[in-house]
Amino acid sequence: MITENMVQKTGIDGLFLIKRKTFADERGFFREVFRQSDFKDATGIDFEPVQWNHSYSKPNVIRAIHSEAWNKLVYPVTGKMFAAIVDLRPDSPTFAKVETFIFDNTGPEPDRNALFISKGLGNSICVFGDTPLTYMYLVDDYWGPGKAAGIAWDDPDLNINWPVKNPIISERDKNNPTLREAFPDKFK
Repeated sequence: MITENMVQKTGIDGLFLIKRKTFADERGFFREVFRQSDFKDATGIDFEPVQWNHSYSKPNVIRAIHSEAWNKLVYPVTGKMFAAIVDLRPDSPTFAKVETFIFDNTGPEPDRNALFISKGLGNSICVFGDTPLTYMYLVDDYWGPGKAAGIAWDDPDLNINWPVKNPIISERDKNNPTLREAFPDKFK
């Protein structure tokens, strides 16, 4: 059963760090990553996933800031991941606030934590270190064209301190607008 301290609130409403107990022995380990009823009890959010995605990224990759129309539970499996989450909800009191997290699943005592990211929050990841990153995520709506929007990974207003010098970035993400371009009314 999950307890309140296993689901940690962050400085952005709807963004939670999830820490679950790992049971390890000489054979390896077991971990329950997510239990819907426990999560709802701790957060009040009724998260009902309908799609499960698996992503593999090479070192130095940045998958830039995407805001999507679904809630998402992200679980890094292997590698080192820097996650930057941005509040892109224009009516939120924490609009444009950035929270960052480091997940290191390369050593003998890996983090094995997860992030719950509410819809409307921009999420991005960066792979740093020498090993690729594998992560999986659950979403509560199906992917489809037009259901996501992006913000520039190097937006000066966000001032994200990425842990890589020469990132590998998709053409799509290279052409994302800045926060000021996407939300001009917020910067008058």
